[in-house]
Order: sequence, then structure tokens, then C-alpha cells
Amino acid sequence: DQFDNLEKHTQWGIEFVERYTKFVKERSEIEISYAKQIRNLSKKYQPKKNSKEEEEFKYTSCRSFLTTLNELNDYAGQHEVIAENLTSQIISELSRYIQELKQERKSHFHDGRKAQQHIENSWKQLESSKRRFERDCKEADRAQQYFEKMDADINVTKADVEKARQQAQLRHQMAADSKAEYSAYLQKFNQEQNEHYYTLIPHIFQRIQEMEERRIERVGESMKTFAEVDRQVLPIVGKCLDGMTKAAESIEPKTDSKQVVEAFKSGFEPPGDVEFEDYSQAMKRTVSESSLSNTRADGRPEKPTSKTKGKLWPFIKKNKLMSLLTSPHQPPPPPPASASPSAVPNGPQSPKQQKEPLSHRLNEFMTSKPKMHCFRSLKRGITLNAQVRNLIEGSGPEDFSHLPPEQRRKKLQAKIDDINKDIQKEMDQKDALTKMKDVYIKNPQMGDPASVDPRLAEIAQNIEKLRVEAQKFEGWLAEVEGRLPVKSDPPRRQSSMYDTQNSTPVNNNCAQDRESPDGSYTEEQSSETQIKVPNPEFDDEFDDEEPLPTIGTCKALYPFEGHNEGTIAVAEGEMLYVIEEDKGDGWTRVRRNEEEEGYVPTSYVEVYLDTNAK
Repeated sequence: DQFDNLEKHTQWGIEFVERYTKFVKERSEIEISYAKQIRNLSKKYQPKKNSKEEEEFKYTSCRSFLTTLNELNDYAGQHEVIAENLTSQIISELSRYIQELKQERKSHFHDGRKAQQHIENSWKQLESSKRRFERDCKEADRAQQYFEKMDADINVTKADVEKARQQAQLRHQMAADSKAEYSAYLQKFNQEQNEHYYTLIPHIFQRIQEMEERRIERVGESMKTFAEVDRQVLPIVGKCLDGMTKAAESIEPKTDSKQVVEAFKSGFEPPGDVEFEDYSQAMKRTVSESSLSNTRADGRPEKPTSKTKGKLWPFIKKNKLMSLLTSPHQPPPPPPASASPSAVPNGPQSPKQQKEPLSHRLNEFMTSKPKMHCFRSLKRGITLNAQVRNLIEGSGPEDFSHLPPEQRRKKLQAKIDDINKDIQKEMDQKDALTKMKDVYIKNPQMGDPASVDPRLAEIAQNIEKLRVEAQKFEGWLAEVEGRLPVKSDPPRRQSSMYDTQNSTPVNNNCAQDRESPDGSYTEEQSSETQIKVPNPEFDDEFDDEEPLPTIGTCKALYPFEGHNEGTIAVAEGEMLYVIEEDKGDGWTRVRRNEEEEGYVPTSYVEVYLDTNAK
């Protein structure tokens, strides 16, 4: 008789399981979000490759911080494990169990409602037979009374009396049949009612009770698993924390301070005492040999000495800019004498060179701020030689003569060590190839011994070059350490090195001018010559640059040999792809295939641009 209450209670139980499942799901999402934030935090403070931060990690405190970041990353991984286990062991299991629980509950209450409906139908049949029996009894009584009345009346004919008697007997027979039917239905109903309340309903309630107990037990197991998931990762989390503690204990302040001293030790001798200048006597200043003034006098560029420490090293870059600032500007060549009239207007005009004093251009370069307007043209139009590129990027000369003695010694020693490592690598390759050649000689079927000779010769040349390089740096190192006399003045040597090469003035103002493939450029007569110093950090972006798309085709009207750097040789009548239009300097950039591209004079080609090209 409590079917409705049981139905409400079991529905609440299912809703409780669903609510607990939602709670665990939200906890899992929090763990995932927390782990993601921890990982991002660890990644954010990781040292970036080829950056100043990476150099800082030579100190114990910075290495300890790096270890802490790595341990923190592992710590975040454990929270991801918690989220994964919560999802697989609780959320998925409970979600599947809730569906099974709903089906089982539906089945039990369907059986209960079916039994309830059956007993109600039996009751209705019993009531119907009872009412019919009652009606038939009343009809029989009325028929009997009517018969008796007709029989007592002397005025009624015998036929009417007989008819009334028969009608009374019929009614009595119907009443007897209704009574028998009512008795049968009553017996059946009592039997079904007894079975309903003592067998069917208790059995259904028992199954509902068992279902409810299993639900409660399942929730308890899930709550236990909820705690066990956290407990399982505690040992690894403890190891992460122990690693952080160990990293913090490994910090050595004295070691870090010694590294700072070694990193910034210059090797200069401290200046001597300043002598007293007696103005009461002759007006002649006397200065000791070890004073600061004498040091400055020894460092004048006009009178270089044989001592390395006597030169004025911060100004060594001045001679390097001689060839860079005095290179000529060359426009593209005009077309041949037989040029067609349609091609002549495309020929660019040669710009008028402005002769400026070298000192004025040098001062302008030294005082101008670096400007970076367009590095795309720097990459596409110019291929700088190594020395000029080092100068533009701010790196010093090859012998590190711009550094203090102690720093220069360290740089030279590091360079020598690197060269020696390269030599050792080449020697290992040579030994391996030699052994391979011996195997080929003994077993000709495995390979041709002569096929190894070109590679051996190439390695031998590389080793010889590296040894010459090592001897050069060892000579500079010996010069710094005072083992050998000064061979030549480094500024003069660097200057002569640049004088023998074609230097390239760089102008990145892409709005008005553009570089030509051979290193020259054209610009408006009123514009000034400037050297923009690019930031080395932009080089990484250039290295990953995708090739330019084609915007049309062109046909070569005349042959062009393309001797200058950045140009490409073309034959008359050859068809090429256009990847960059003429920007007003007389050059068009073309491509033959994926590997061959360069500039050709605009007046030498006939361009057909695509209509849909941007």
C-alpha cells in the first residue's frame, strides 16, 4: 500500500547518485585545469633556447630553479593521473550503473503496477456480481409478491395467475444463478487478494529493497575510490617535493659568486697612485709611468705599441667600416643596343652618388639608432658575407680583440676547444671510413674501395682547414698570454681583411628604396645613406620563411649572364615564373624551379601577371 512513497524514494536515490557523479566530474575538471595551469607556469619560466636566460643557468641557484620547474611539471602530471582515474573508475562506472538502476527500477514498479491492476479488476468483477445478485433478489421478491397478489384476487383469470407464477419462478432462478456467480467471484477474489498481499507485493518490495541496498553500497564504494585515487599519487607527489627540497639544498652561494668573478674578470692592472703636482714650482705636470693618463696615451690609435693591453680596444670597430661605407652603388645593366622600344622605358636610371666625407658617414653610423623597417628585403635581396654580417649583428672581430684581456683569453680558449672537438669528430669519421675501405679491399663483393676515397679526401681537407684555424687562434691566445710578440695590429689586420672583399651597404627603408641583387641599391637623391642594425632575434623568423608564391610568368627578351650575387642567368626566349614585381629599382625577381631563383633586369623580360594575383 506504499507504492507511491517507494516510487518517490527510489527516484530520489537515483538522483542522488547522479548528483554525486556530477560532483566527481567537476572535481576531475578542476584537477585537469589545475594541472594545465601548473604545466603552463612551468613552461613559462623554462629557459628559452639561445637566449640570455640559458646562460644564467650555469649558477647553482638557477639550476635549482630549473629542477624545481621540472619537478613541478611532474607534480602537475600526478594531478592529471588523479583526473584520469576519477573519470575511469568512478564517473564512467556510475554513469553505466545509473542506467542499469533506472531499468531495474522501471521493471520492479511495472510488475507492482500490474499486480495492483489485476487485484483492482478482480474487485470490480466481485462488485459487479454482487450488485447483479442484489438486483436479481429484489426482482424475485417483487415477482413473488405480484404472484401472491394475483392469486388472492378472485377477479383475475386463471391464465394471468399462471403467468405471474411462472414469472416469479424465473426471477427466483435468476437470483439463484447470480448468487452462485457472486459466491464464485468472492472466493476467487479472496484467493487473489491473499496471493497479492502475501506473495506478489512482498516479493516485489523485496526486490526493490535489494536494489536500493545495492545502490547505497555502490555509492559507498565510489566514495572510497575517490579517496584512494588521491592516496595512490601521494608517494610520487612526495618524491616531487623531495626533489624540490634537494634542489634548494644544492644551492652554493660561494660557487655562484666565484663564477661571477670569473665571468667579469678583465685582467687589467689597477692604475698606480696619482703623484702630487706642485704648482708652486715650474708649471710642468709630472705623471708616473703607471698613471691613468699614460695608459690612455699608450692606447692612441696613431701610435700603437707592441703590448696588447696598451691599445684602445673599445674603438677597434672603426677600421672595419672603411669598405662598408665606401662601396659603390650600381644600377642594373641597360638592355642591349637592339632593345625593343617597349622594353626601354623599363630601364632604371642610375642614381647620382653623393660623395660624403668618410668621417661624416662614420659619425652618422655610430650615432644613428638602429631602425628595422623591413627585413624581408634584407633576406631576399642581399646575401651578406660573414664578416659584414658579424659587424651588423654586433659581434666583435674574429680574434675577440674588442674584449678585455681575460675575457678575450676565455673566448679564444673556448674557440680552440670547439675546433679541437670538430677535429676529433673528423678524425673519428676518417678512422671509420678507413676501416670500411679495408673491409671493402678484403671483401670486394661488399663494395668498391674507390668509392670511399672522395670522402676521405674531403675529410682530410676539413682536418687541415681546422688545424690551420686552430693554429691561428692558438697564436692569438699566445699573444694574449704573453708567450709570443704581437704580430700585427688587430685593427689594421681586420681592416685589410675587409678591404679585399666587396662590402655591402644595407638600407632597410622599404617604403622608398630597395636593394639590388649585387649588393647595390637605388634611392631618391634626397634620401640619406643609413646602415640599419637588425636585431639578431629576427634571424629565427627569416629561417622559417615560406617561399614566395608565383604571381605570373615572364619571357626573356635578351640573354642575361647574372654574374652578380643574387642574380640568375637566363637565356633568350626562356619562360620563368615571376615571384616579385619591380619596385622601382629596375629589378624583377623570378624563379626557374624550387631551388633556382634570383633577380633579372626588368628591361630584359616581358612580364605577364596573373589577373587574380594580389
